[in-house]
Amino acid sequence: MVETTRAIVFSSIKYAEADLIVTAYTKNSGLKTYLLRGVLKSKKGKLKASYFQPLTQLEIVAHHKNKGTLERISEVKVAYPYNTLHTEIVKSSLVMFLAEMLKNVVQEEEENEILFQYIEASLQWLDNHESIANFHILFLLKLTEYLGFYPDTSNAHLQYFNLAEGLFEDQDVSIYSYSGAVVGNLRQFFGINFEAMSGIKLTKKERLDVLNLVLDYYNLHLQNFTKPKSLVVLNQLFN
Repeated sequence: MVETTRAIVFSSIKYAEADLIVTAYTKNSGLKTYLLRGVLKSKKGKLKASYFQPLTQLEIVAHHKNKGTLERISEVKVAYPYNTLHTEIVKSSLVMFLAEMLKNVVQEEEENEILFQYIEASLQWLDNHESIANFHILFLLKLTEYLGFYPDTSNAHLQYFNLAEGLFEDQDVSIYSYSGAVVGNLRQFFGINFEAMSGIKLTKKERLDVLNLVLDYYNLHLQNFTKPKSLVVLNQLFN
């Protein structure tokens, strides 16, 4: 089936001498993996390796067999040209981290327009703003809503956050119950949008603690989750 769809690149890996294997999240068909033959040597072809940088937003013409095999792209163009995401060091490091996370946690091989639009719009917001130190935390927290395990915040005033149950309690009932400053800082991210997150003032350590709490939350709610390797680089950037 030939399909024209928007797509967001999650990863591209060199294969053989001049091929790329590209994993992308498509608006029409969910997660797809493509084999792009000869793209690393081609100078005149329609497909160029530069199109497949992490989280690039594309419009593609793809040949989908939908049999669990590698698919094919025949045409591609950039749907939204980024101004800063691939050129500013902090943002490009964020992009590497978020791309690794998204490839890890988004596994749907079917249409989910709401999730696609959330990722697409969030990346465009990131591209156009400078106050972004808390972006990755809020992005990941909001992403859990689309993945089906957003925390129950109806009792967010209670002292303990139970990561396994995803809710707040008044007692320490589990090895997954957390309290203290890290939970207080996490609470600040509930119910806000990206515009408001600049009002959250955290030290480097506080931000790292909240991020690790969110990643532990992912680990408990998603099978085969692994912390991104790019986390080490990311943690060195925000002071």
